Amino acid sequence: MSVVCLNLVVLRVQDMARSEEFYSLLGLSFVRHRHGAGPEHLSADLDGTIFELYPQSQDAPLSIGTRIGFCVSDVDALLATLSQWGMVVATPSHSLPGVNVLSSPILMGTKWS
Repeated sequence: MSVVCLNLVVLRVQDMARSEEFYSLLGLSFVRHRHGAGPEHLSADLDGTIFELYPQSQDAPLSIGTRIGFCVSDVDALLATLSQWGMVVATPSHSLPGVNVLSSPILMGTKWS
């Protein structure tokens, strides 16, 4: 039996600076990157899983409806910080105990006001 692992996540976002700021709050550390003549984008290495943010382009769909889970060292401190950003935190009935779900304009692909 082969082992399967996730090694790449790519999101297309409307506001690169705001997205970088948001994901940096979670502890991601980005570097600017470019593949050949492609667009400059942000890349973070999460222990072998590459997480990339690409600028939205006219010919590619926005990453709407994508759900991503991150493990963080201090959930309470992160939630306090994110509440200042206007995040809505919910714990739906189908969640695992102790798991919070964030609903964010940046995660949903909408523009920031």
